Amino acid sequence: MLDALASHLDSIAALAPVWGFLFVFIFMTIESSFIPFPSEIVMIPAGFMAARGELTTGNPICDLTIAIIAGTAGSLAGAYANYYLALKLGKPFLQKYGKWFFIKPEALDRACEVFNKYGSATTFTCRLIPVIRQLISIPAGVAKMPLGKFSFFTGLGAGIWTVILAVIGYILGASSSDITYSQLVHKGKAMIDSHLIWIVSGAVLLGGIYILASKLVMRKKLD
Repeated sequence: MLDALASHLDSIAALAPVWGFLFVFIFMTIESSFIPFPSEIVMIPAGFMAARGELTTGNPICDLTIAIIAGTAGSLAGAYANYYLALKLGKPFLQKYGKWFFIKPEALDRACEVFNKYGSATTFTCRLIPVIRQLISIPAGVAKMPLGKFSFFTGLGAGIWTVILAVIGYILGASSSDITYSQLVHKGKAMIDSHLIWIVSGAVLLGGIYILASKLVMRKKLD
């Protein structure tokens, strides 16, 4: 899928000065929903074009900042789609008909298992873990997690992931003289894969600190 999508980036890039930020928002909304779509194909090129002054303002730092905001907003929009889908339809419906929404029953069960075991903080930590990152919004909706808390944790996790991808693209844009978009995406993905263990470990650590702090607060209230 990555190669097939990357092959269309040249034609999309031609429209980036006018429609770039809107594209980022739309594609990240799709990526964060139940539709399988790699975020690397969106945010890495966005950071790359920002570094080269090929987005709307022509100012690299300004364009990078706006791209990150648009990407994070799109991620939240897609997460809300999953959240409300689960909230309204429920887990039994999604287990039975989820295949029509690109949701595999075993993946849904795993996401619900993780959410039920570790609580609301997983909507943050799992946003940095491939495969499960989109689906974690569904058990949050099934469990009727408060919208404010869901928005905070999801926005925080999605924001960090968006920044990582965009900055990688920006670094490659500033340091690479001649590179195709397909090479760019693959090179950026390789950089992410080589450091993924540290990204996930950091997210799990922060999530663990939150869970521990929450338990301590609750224990003090009970005492």
